Amino acid sequence: MTIQNLKNKKLILFEAISGSRAFGLATENSDTDIRGVYYLPKEDFFGLNYVPQVSNETNDITYYEIGRFVELLQKNNPNILEVLASPEDCIQHKHPLMDLLKPEDFLSKLCKDTFAGYAISQIKKAKGLNKKILNPVEKERKSVLDFCYVLEGQGSVPLKQWLREFRSSETKNGLSQEQCGLVGIDHTKGMYALFYDHSGDLHYKGIMQHEEANQVSVSSVPKEEKPVAYLFCNLDAYSTYCKDYKDYWKWVAERNEDRYNVNSGHGQNYDSKNMMHTIRLLQSCEQIFKTNALNIRVENRDELLDIKAGNWPYEQVMKKAEGLIQSIEHYHSVSTLPEMPDLGKTAQYLIEIREELYL
Repeated sequence: MTIQNLKNKKLILFEAISGSRAFGLATENSDTDIRGVYYLPKEDFFGLNYVPQVSNETNDITYYEIGRFVELLQKNNPNILEVLASPEDCIQHKHPLMDLLKPEDFLSKLCKDTFAGYAISQIKKAKGLNKKILNPVEKERKSVLDFCYVLEGQGSVPLKQWLREFRSSETKNGLSQEQCGLVGIDHTKGMYALFYDHSGDLHYKGIMQHEEANQVSVSSVPKEEKPVAYLFCNLDAYSTYCKDYKDYWKWVAERNEDRYNVNSGHGQNYDSKNMMHTIRLLQSCEQIFKTNALNIRVENRDELLDIKAGNWPYEQVMKKAEGLIQSIEHYHSVSTLPEMPDLGKTAQYLIEIREELYL
């Protein structure tokens, strides 16, 4: 089933321009997104060819089968509720049967989780992006050696520095980690006695056996040997670093370079377009609980586009988001909306639509 098939067979029930153009946030560079609803030919619906959703390759044109559409409305899915609440000037086609489906029959207190819950997840994502931009991770990966320290006096010295600077009658040019041997110290975590094999005859395992090692190595050391130092390995810090390294470079590999360059250009260290839509979602959620209605055409276009342009400092955007979340909590607590949509009533609308379509 393709979008063209749906149109050729006149199966489209509803079609509207959505996204930024429906919200009143379009600029000269905005794409035109289309969302719609269709029904399947009788033999496909009752047979084995049920197709719940059809999209084009870029997903900027998407149609939902009427049953799937009602199911998502019952779950208070924000994108689907916004399609149903499309402004009249955005609706390109509407079958009379679609008049049975009204936003007020689906709006419920579930919107707090679906609208605000999603927005909060995006805020956390924005904070994570802020952290990544402000704290880039060097491409050259650190090893466990970088998290080892040698006790010295009342303090400690990084292991690599200590190895480099160690001097004795036997070793003029520092020590090699490969000729070191470690023995764990009882009743401690991460503490080791460090021995050195000047002759190379004792075959110690070294402090680490390869660059990707996730812990230090311990060796079998003769009892008569004396430690040259005591070493502490902060494996907890190394584990955290490994996770941060993996996450950061995965993000670099997958990020949208055009959007990243825009965000870097305005210097606010957050995804400004994403945060604009996050604020918009929170405002829609607040409106639902204040008015028991959903009007997706924004009233603060200039403010939202200002956020998108990166003209708001990160802290100011976060403060606005936090204020909206507090307001949503208040209006949700006094809202007269039902806890959830009336599933029986709204399912009956679907039955009536299908009965008319499949007469």
